[in-house]
Amino acid sequence: MKTDEPESTPLQVAGVVTFYLVAALVMVFVNKAVLNEAPDLPFTFLLLQSFIAVLLLRLLALLSRTSARAVLPVEFELPMFSRETLMDILPFSTVGLTGLVFNTFCLANVDTAFFQIARGLLLPSTIVVSSVYTRTKPQLKVLVAAFIVTCGFLVGTAPTFTRKATSNLSRDSAIALFYGCMSSFVLSLHAVLKKSALSRVGHSVLSLSYLGNLFMTVVLLPCALLHGELGILQRRFQAVDQDWTTFVVGTLVTGLFGFLLGLANSLSIKVTSPVTHMFSSAAKGVIQTVLGIAIFGDIITPLRGYSITIITGGTIYYTWAQTQTKPQVRFPKADVEKQADNTEISSQSQERRRAKSIA
Repeated sequence: MKTDEPESTPLQVAGVVTFYLVAALVMVFVNKAVLNEAPDLPFTFLLLQSFIAVLLLRLLALLSRTSARAVLPVEFELPMFSRETLMDILPFSTVGLTGLVFNTFCLANVDTAFFQIARGLLLPSTIVVSSVYTRTKPQLKVLVAAFIVTCGFLVGTAPTFTRKATSNLSRDSAIALFYGCMSSFVLSLHAVLKKSALSRVGHSVLSLSYLGNLFMTVVLLPCALLHGELGILQRRFQAVDQDWTTFVVGTLVTGLFGFLLGLANSLSIKVTSPVTHMFSSAAKGVIQTVLGIAIFGDIITPLRGYSITIITGGTIYYTWAQTQTKPQVRFPKADVEKQADNTEISSQSQERRRAKSIA
């Protein structure tokens, strides 16, 4: 009989969840700070982020071949480059880059509170895309969760459509809402494609992250040039009163924490369950709203508060529904061994009967 793998201790689970929450929250708020300072350099910002992540992953691979691997939380080996592998993960990488761009444009145009609402359709989109991709019908509880989250999204976005169409606030919110909806749809497709892409790289989250960041680094360079960001950089360098502190520090921090977020995702697979990860995401949304008020002075209207509460509640209900869909029954070890012994005795009796009939 195969022995079960040792279960993670509560301290390990708490450590990984905290690690994930800190990395994810730092990414959102530092991204927002940099985009507030340099809203005209989104592709350059993303390019530098992905480039830093590639360098750090190469450093991790280098340390994994030395004696330092004894203290590393995870070990990493650079994936083999082959045309077949790159073509297999090309759809996943392209969809991921597209979702990241829409996500960045959405965050650049709204505060962090409305950003959470604008991307509120992520869960319903994932359910729909997954059902179409796998050709399976979602259960009623899952549909109820999707309906709850969609209601929360509509509650939070209703003011965008009730203001006068000529107002700048309405127009900016509508554009950000479009970016948020596109980000939700594309990232839901990205989540569905992830399982297939992981199978192409030996189910290594870090290998997939490395290839994805390398792909983004290559593709974002011409995107930045076509967006005219080279000329913008030249004008900023020539400006006497230009302060690069926020952009440079923010880029380094988000590059580092983007790399750490990849480690957190890798560790969460080993230490936590998908249910724990979903609860962590819901908790991140609540903490993100509170910090947005404290750091950026975001305004939480009653409708925004209702919306965030409904979306979070729907996400938690979805998590609970997922735990009810596939109940696992575990038998005590003695019962399993007894059942195996009875099966063996039964098979031996059948063999004796066949031998007697032949004789």
